[in-house]
This record gives sequence, structure tokens and C-alpha cells, in this order.
Amino acid sequence: MAACVHKEAAVNVTLPTHTATVAPSRAVAGSTVPGSAQDFRVNAGDTVHFAYNQHGIEESEKVILQRQANWLNKYPRVRVTIEGNCDERGTREYNLALGARRANSVKEFLAGQGLAMNRIDTVSYGKERPICIESSESCWAQDRRGLTAITSGAATS
Repeated sequence: MAACVHKEAAVNVTLPTHTATVAPSRAVAGSTVPGSAQDFRVNAGDTVHFAYNQHGIEESEKVILQRQANWLNKYPRVRVTIEGNCDERGTREYNLALGARRANSVKEFLAGQGLAMNRIDTVSYGKERPICIESSESCWAQDRRGLTAITSGAATS
């Protein structure tokens, strides 16, 4: 019975408006305001993904984080919050802790690229903010993520 309640609750969750971008899109980039949140999403990418039950950053995801670091170094007034997320498997408490480790992994990578730690906050949402609600590996893979959200200092679009 609890599983049914969980699924119903997941359907009613407000989905984040952030979208992942793996590679810069030149067609859209021309219509963005430099230094804006949209510029960040389009040209740097705002999301990295994690393997099941892991918080280490995979080599393929480091490319995205390097683009994020380059963009953030170009706009030194921008502050961000790294949101750690997990898939639906595991307890709420476990996933909150794993989400925190994921967010901190992203923060440490960005700090290692020269960003001041005081520009980067972290938060864990655990499994509370799914972007896909089907119980399948392809959906779970989308939910295991670290999202870099601009919180202040960006140009307005």
C-alpha cells in the first residue's frame, strides 16, 4: 500500500525547470544573453549524472563540469547551488545522504577548477525531486544527478 502512495506523491511533485545539456548548442546559443542562466544551461550544461549508488564523478561527466567551471570563472559574480538527487530506490534517509555526497563531489570538482568555495552551496533532495517517475533503469539513471542551479549574479534574459 505504501508503494502506491509513493507513486501518487511522485506524480504530484513539481518538476524542476532545469534541463541537461551535454553539448553546447550553437543554434540556441545565438539567442541567449551572455552570462544568463539560459547561457549557462545551453553552453555549459547544468546536469551531471551518477552511477547507481555512487557519488564519484565519471570521466564522461567531467567534461560537463569543466565547461561549468570555465563558464563560472568567466562570470565571477555568479553564485550556484549544487542539487544532489537520487532515484527512488533506497530509504529517504539513505538517499538524502547520498544526494549530499553527490552535491559535494560536484562542489569539490568545481572548487578544484579555481572557483571560490563561498560561491557554491549544496543541497540534497534525495529522491524527493524525480524527473522521471517510471520504475525502470532508464528513468532511474535520469534521477541520479547533480544539478548546478544559478542562485544569483547572472544576467537577466
